[in-house]
Amino acid sequence: MRILQLTKKFPHPVADGECLAIDHLARAFHELGHEVTLLAMNTARHPGDIAAGVPALGHYREVYSAPVDNRIKPLDALINLLFSRDSYHVQRFVSSAYAGTLGDILRKNTYDVVQLETLYLAPYIPVIRRHSKALVVMRAHNVEHEIWERIARGSSAPKRWYLQELTARLQRYETETVNASDLMVAISERDLGRFRSMGMHIPGVVTPIGIDSRRYQPDDDSFRRRPLSLAFIGSLDWMPNQEGLRWFLHEVWIPEVRPRFPEITFHIAGRNAPDWLRRMEAPGVVVHGEVDSAADFIRAHPVMVVPLLSGGGMRAKALEGMALGKVVLSTPVGMEGIHAVHGDNCLLADTPQAMAEAIAWGLGHPDDLHRMGTRARQTCLERYDSLQTAHALLEVYAAH
Repeated sequence: MRILQLTKKFPHPVADGECLAIDHLARAFHELGHEVTLLAMNTARHPGDIAAGVPALGHYREVYSAPVDNRIKPLDALINLLFSRDSYHVQRFVSSAYAGTLGDILRKNTYDVVQLETLYLAPYIPVIRRHSKALVVMRAHNVEHEIWERIARGSSAPKRWYLQELTARLQRYETETVNASDLMVAISERDLGRFRSMGMHIPGVVTPIGIDSRRYQPDDDSFRRRPLSLAFIGSLDWMPNQEGLRWFLHEVWIPEVRPRFPEITFHIAGRNAPDWLRRMEAPGVVVHGEVDSAADFIRAHPVMVVPLLSGGGMRAKALEGMALGKVVLSTPVGMEGIHAVHGDNCLLADTPQAMAEAIAWGLGHPDDLHRMGTRARQTCLERYDSLQTAHALLEVYAAH
């Protein structure tokens, strides 16, 4: 099977959950004997050098990219707000250069499947229809407008109004395009149900994010090290991550955790850290910025914090933590779409006090914490192996 994968960012290096979801599925397709070609947007936030990236992207038959200026520009945002009903979220990813490159690729090659990674590639469906008879697949990493609904609810009044307006436009676009592809691939049963409630009548299937667990080897020594250390890793320019970190730092860490346990530390890693985080001098908090290896960073700390208050789909970084045998301490939102059982393979808490109590329990029960991490890895091996999820998805593609 020949598959063309369209992405809104260059997926190398694998520095965030979206890149991981893109990369591990493409690798699994290749390992199962199928040809995958990549067309990625090359943006200022996620630049990619094809020449430098080719060795790491050897699982692709061909790699293409096109420049897309998706920076948030105040004047463009104002014009969009005042004189348009279009979604500014989506408009930022509309590019004549990307459309032109896509058209050229489709005229020169024949594909069985064109797989769009996220809603933001939907504007290019007419180009695909014009030049190809391939199965058009929308792989929806989230129900996009739900993320922004949650962010808007937690924002101050002036910002809330603006975000609510943007969210309404995004929801309208998502609803209008939910049937534009031939097949919807949702990350979770919950997300697939939401798409159906939005009027989706095309075929849909649930394919969770899969990861290659062979690339993740646990470090059991981290559970024996003292003092206890916690870690967060994720894209620090993604608003739900910023929102969750602010909540954890100001509502959990500073008032609830540090006064009781001054010896433990909290380590934060990720690209594009905002100024407020770089300047922060909270006790026991270490901001690393972008790290060379996400796996090595996660491996060094027994507890991985996922403090999301908004979001959707699945958190690939939580799966990475589980694959490395770490205990994920998360809000319920942070573990949506993942088979997570509090006290068995993770720790779940939805209040600052409950978060602090979970940390206290981990501090006092290192052996139980270790066993919980082992069960987390087993869950990942059994349910979220990338070869298994890719094989199941390919069967669906073949049936269509």
